[in-house]
Amino acid sequence: MITAIGDVMRECYKRGWITTRDGNCSVRRKGELKIAITPSAVRKNIIHPESVLRIKIAPGSNSRLLMDKSSSPSGELEMHWQLLQNTKKTRCVLHVHSTNIVSAMYAGWDLQVLAEDFPEVFRYTRVGPNVPKLPAISQALADRTSAAFGLQKNGSLEYDVVGQTNHGVCAVGKTPWDAFEHIERLEHICEIVLRSGKAPPVK
Repeated sequence: MITAIGDVMRECYKRGWITTRDGNCSVRRKGELKIAITPSAVRKNIIHPESVLRIKIAPGSNSRLLMDKSSSPSGELEMHWQLLQNTKKTRCVLHVHSTNIVSAMYAGWDLQVLAEDFPEVFRYTRVGPNVPKLPAISQALADRTSAAFGLQKNGSLEYDVVGQTNHGVCAVGKTPWDAFEHIERLEHICEIVLRSGKAPPVK
């Protein structure tokens, strides 16, 4: 699983979904009191398993991350933690800045509405509502992203992927590659729609 984090980040870089130091990925295995997450400011095109940080989770009902002061996890750690904290099964979170998804939102598309026209997406990927424009690595972005996923108190989610206006996209899956595929499907149909020249519906 840790190796897959690096593999996925390198593939995201090759696809042009991130620049060298952008994007982040995390995973929490079922029953484990730790998460693995990419570090901040590390070049994702050459990231290796030993570069991925392991952060312990305090046991008990009020679980929290036991941070090592010397570590430097992704600035989007809070967003990842909200989506991983109460999960009862293995879950991965992947966040990138894929060109066509961000472009579609910038052009005014509601990604949920857009996805409804493409069975290759809605049959396999549940697209959540757009997250409004918010500062990167902010508490507000983390809160609105987890809300857009339909995060429940038991850790379950209503959606697999949500777009973040003027910023990026976040997806969850059982593995890094599962999360990657949710983004890949949405990125593909966004490219189709943008190339078609069709304007988003008037709200």
